Amino acid sequence: MSEFIPFAVPEISNEEINEVVDTLRSGWITTGPKVKQFESDFQSFIGSGVEAIAVNSATAGLHLALEALGVGEGDEVIIPSLTFTATAEVARYLGADIRVVDIDSDTLNIDIEAIRGAITLKTKVIMPVHYAGLSCNMDEILSLAEEFDLKVVEDAAHALPTTYRGDMIGALKSDIAVFSFYANKTMTTGEGGMVVTRNSDLAKRMKIMRLHGIDRDAFDRFQSKKPAWYYEVVAPGFKYNMTDIAAAMGIHQLKKLPGFLDRRQYLAKRYFDSLVDLPLTLPMDDMDGGSHSWHLFVIRVQDNSPVNRDELIQILSDQGIGSSVHYVPLHRQPYWRDKYQLTIDMFPITDKAYQAMLSIPLYTAMSDEQQDRVIQVLREALT
Repeated sequence: MSEFIPFAVPEISNEEINEVVDTLRSGWITTGPKVKQFESDFQSFIGSGVEAIAVNSATAGLHLALEALGVGEGDEVIIPSLTFTATAEVARYLGADIRVVDIDSDTLNIDIEAIRGAITLKTKVIMPVHYAGLSCNMDEILSLAEEFDLKVVEDAAHALPTTYRGDMIGALKSDIAVFSFYANKTMTTGEGGMVVTRNSDLAKRMKIMRLHGIDRDAFDRFQSKKPAWYYEVVAPGFKYNMTDIAAAMGIHQLKKLPGFLDRRQYLAKRYFDSLVDLPLTLPMDDMDGGSHSWHLFVIRVQDNSPVNRDELIQILSDQGIGSSVHYVPLHRQPYWRDKYQLTIDMFPITDKAYQAMLSIPLYTAMSDEQQDRVIQVLREALT
């Protein structure tokens, strides 16, 4: 068998390694100067006057976002079924409930009319997920939010550097956007995330809650030239701060992000060109003047295919090619299914997509030759 082609591999070079080594030698390895630099660089990258708050995961960022917006017992948060459980669980951390809705069959993003149909007097937040790196229809979502006086938190874990109608995700008029830097994302800090908002009050609250509810961050407290031992706990906060070790990677990954995007777009185009005649539904490309981040390349096996989704995954595996499924939807997960009495017939589009979909390898370190082998195996299996 040829060399195994994994589903995803982070691209980490000497710049990141040297920056991490510098951090280890500096004596400051938790939240400190590297985190501050990374936050500043990220603010500049997104633009539009946002504040950026580095956290140890996108899940932590989503939790902070909902907490800062005052979500709690009796409130509801609207989310799509086609997402990772983190999108849902953060509402339950706060005692709130979720309203799970179906998706659009073309984009695989949350369906606008389904959002409208799920809004109740208890609804407080709409949480769209930019699935695979394709932006949701944010104009319509923001219009709905304004109409019903709701908040919008974008789960942008897949969406860096996605744009919507020419504007960067994170720079839109939503209240908060949250990005992920997990190992398989478009850039990585190993584990980590970033929360962005233009609202200074929300930013202040999230900064306090990210580190135990203390009214001053650790870097200021321990680097002050004046006695700075005194602090006040103003809320029962969390332990969600990013370390300088992680931020050291992020500083250089962010610099490389435009080049990473170019490579992902190139690989995506090669997939489109090579797979277009097969019995597959290929992902929607960018829409309405936006740009896709291509975090994932999700194909759907059509009904007339000679093999089904599970058989295709096995064929790829037998040929030494990794793949994945994003995701087993919430309505099929035991906790969410049982908690909210979710049934398959409530989510016909999501469920049909789930049963047909798989994510094939797409990562910046992937060679053309590796991609050619993925294409060859897909063509042999599907023709």
